[in-house]
Amino acid sequence: MTRLRALVLSCSLRPSPSPSSSEQLGREFLDALGEHDVDGTVVRVVDHDVAFGVSVDEGDGDAWPAIRREMLESEILVIATPIWMGQPSSVCKMVLERLDAELAETDDRGRMLTWGKVAAIAVVGNEDGAHHVVAECAQALSDVGFTIAANGSTYWVGEAMQGVDYQDLDGGAEKTHDATRTAARTTAHLARLLRAHPYPSGDVGQADAD
Repeated sequence: MTRLRALVLSCSLRPSPSPSSSEQLGREFLDALGEHDVDGTVVRVVDHDVAFGVSVDEGDGDAWPAIRREMLESEILVIATPIWMGQPSSVCKMVLERLDAELAETDDRGRMLTWGKVAAIAVVGNEDGAHHVVAECAQALSDVGFTIAANGSTYWVGEAMQGVDYQDLDGGAEKTHDATRTAARTTAHLARLLRAHPYPSGDVGQADAD
């Protein structure tokens, strides 16, 4: 079976080496993808000097172009984000804003470079809002060309106004593990299908059997 590649973007607010629950769940997602012949890497975005903006390169030392190259070399993108104030982290929102540039990036047949790539979402937090965060991310990722597989998200949300993080759990949470394994399975399956059968271009009469 052809091996695929995945990029996990950890959108923690804390730089390394601080522990991160969202990065932990992102790594668990990557491990689960590995069971379906997917290799990959985890990048904690805040460890890199990613500039604010909506272009592919904001210049002056912007670290996004290197991360973007890795994304374009991968078939799968996983966004792992904590919940803050019921919303995706500010780092996650910055990533989604940088992905907005993909709307203007197309191949020689007019297809966005993100077409055929599959995105998944992993969310952790100590308050309500996991479904809201997944919805925000999924809509944005779909808008910029990614496809979301069936059950293509996983999350863990602790008790409101308490201090237990996902990383504090001994062995994690079985329901979350189940959701992660399901999301990894459908995501890898869809990515492999789209790699073999890309989306068609908008050209009338253009053959797209490649």
